[in-house]
Amino acid sequence: MKRTTRRGFLSRSVAFAASTASVPYFFSSRRTRAASPNDRLKIGAIGVGGRGMADTKNAARFGDVVAVCDVDRRHAERAKKAFGGRPDVYQDYRELLQRDDIDVIVNATPDHWHTLINIAALKAGKDVYTEKPLTLTIDEGKLLRRLVEETGRVVQVGTQQRSARQFQTAVELVRNGRIGQLRQVWVALPYFSTKGGPFPTEPVPDYLDWDLYQGQAPERPYCRQRTHKNFRWWYEYAGGIITDWGNHHMDIAHWGMDCELTGPLTVEARALFPNKGREQCYNTPDRFFARMQYPNGVELLYFAALNDRRLYGSVAKHEPTTSEQVEWLFGSDVPDEIKTFNRNGIMFVGEEGRLFVNRGGVYGKAAEELKQNPLPEGAWRVAPSSDHMGNFFDAVKQRREPVSPVRIQHRTVTACHLTNISLRLGRKITWDPEKEQIAGDEEADQMLHRPQREPYQLRA
Repeated sequence: MKRTTRRGFLSRSVAFAASTASVPYFFSSRRTRAASPNDRLKIGAIGVGGRGMADTKNAARFGDVVAVCDVDRRHAERAKKAFGGRPDVYQDYRELLQRDDIDVIVNATPDHWHTLINIAALKAGKDVYTEKPLTLTIDEGKLLRRLVEETGRVVQVGTQQRSARQFQTAVELVRNGRIGQLRQVWVALPYFSTKGGPFPTEPVPDYLDWDLYQGQAPERPYCRQRTHKNFRWWYEYAGGIITDWGNHHMDIAHWGMDCELTGPLTVEARALFPNKGREQCYNTPDRFFARMQYPNGVELLYFAALNDRRLYGSVAKHEPTTSEQVEWLFGSDVPDEIKTFNRNGIMFVGEEGRLFVNRGGVYGKAAEELKQNPLPEGAWRVAPSSDHMGNFFDAVKQRREPVSPVRIQHRTVTACHLTNISLRLGRKITWDPEKEQIAGDEEADQMLHRPQREPYQLRA
């Protein structure tokens, strides 16, 4: 076990930053060996908890896992055992990235670590499969997009719905006019309760590097509910369900709307926070509603489906939603169908019909008639992909863009981040998708980034 003390980590962090801060990208990026199509690529996995282990096992179909890393030593040791005891084990991701024999990084850390590790991996000459949501802030996405362009590395975002046929079918039907002119899109997420806390402070377990886990986030006393599955319910580390599942469903909405490289013009959002801002409680909302207007005239309604109730992590119950709260949340002009929605997914509403898609399938007249009335030979089609991880490894070997690239997913999660900004400020915001700035609201525009704790700041 290659353990790292906090003192050792900080000294290496400072040295690493000093050595790369003023060096051009094409000099600081170490290039890995060129892989032939038949090579078994070498994989390094950073973040090997539940989702990370699933991703790494999936990646192991296409390469050899030679290194695993996690700030929780138990996770790293479990991963080593899962891969026959062969991978080297690290607690400090920087040490793993210094290895020249690693071709590919699988990054399944909590959200607040995604960008920093992805950028470090790009500078180290690695290709990356990264979990969603892509970033913690909008400015992080701008920086990551630029680094991908400048380094020429391959980055696949883990929005695996892009490689599922029912979502591809829905997008093709909408983009080819099978429901007529698109007018509105509903993006419905589950109602994942965040009612919980206050949680007691505990001694930091000896298997966890708590300072490294917190990274750029503000320093907080340790409690187990801030880690592992539950990190997504803390705004310090994530954006709640709005960026979590939201990155998946918003991606399909943008794809069907033909808005993958733009974004909303306005966003107005409201939300319910079950813990009402109390200290040491989960602090992301669990019920929300947002209305967005897009440059092509399509309106997008983004919301939590109040009757698709889910529990995850250290959450035991849902808070009832009163009729007054429902009215305040959605407003009087929203259809009752939305206020009582009991499933998550994407509803495309056109002048000639509707089409709904989620992980269960694609539903609507246009889908039912597809077998008898297939799309013509010259119809617009999605990029083919039936295996999301396989698509990534193919892209690495062929040096081409994968099906879910940063330049698209940055725009997807931007809409999610703007929702969080609007609901936290309690007002409508105006977004310039060309300049990628919030117009006429300096306070809101400052929320495109967050303060970052030393020495974990992002450096270009």
